[in-house]
Amino acid sequence: MKQHSEQQKKALKAAAESLYKAFLTLEKPEEVRQFLLDLCTPAEVEAIVDRWWTASLLREGHSYREINQINGVSVTTIGRVARYMNMGEGGYRLALRREEAAKR
Repeated sequence: MKQHSEQQKKALKAAAESLYKAFLTLEKPEEVRQFLLDLCTPAEVEAIVDRWWTASLLREGHSYREINQINGVSVTTIGRVARYMNMGEGGYRLALRREEAAKR
């Protein structure tokens, strides 16, 4: 990560908050897709999708080996997703729970 001055850190925090709010303005999956494709490189979008897919497979109870065979994600990345699902901010769990509730 880049080194930031205190002033830059404050501005970066405000910019991050603005980004989070920008996501909340998007109403349809297609709008989120468009935003992500403008915001991220194709490789970054693929990495995000891989992590989300991995989180879904972990929630379904698949083993690391099975997940690797299903989506080709490295065991290191699978472990990282699992760690954040268990000890992160709770975002994966919240989004997965809400996605599941929306299917009902």
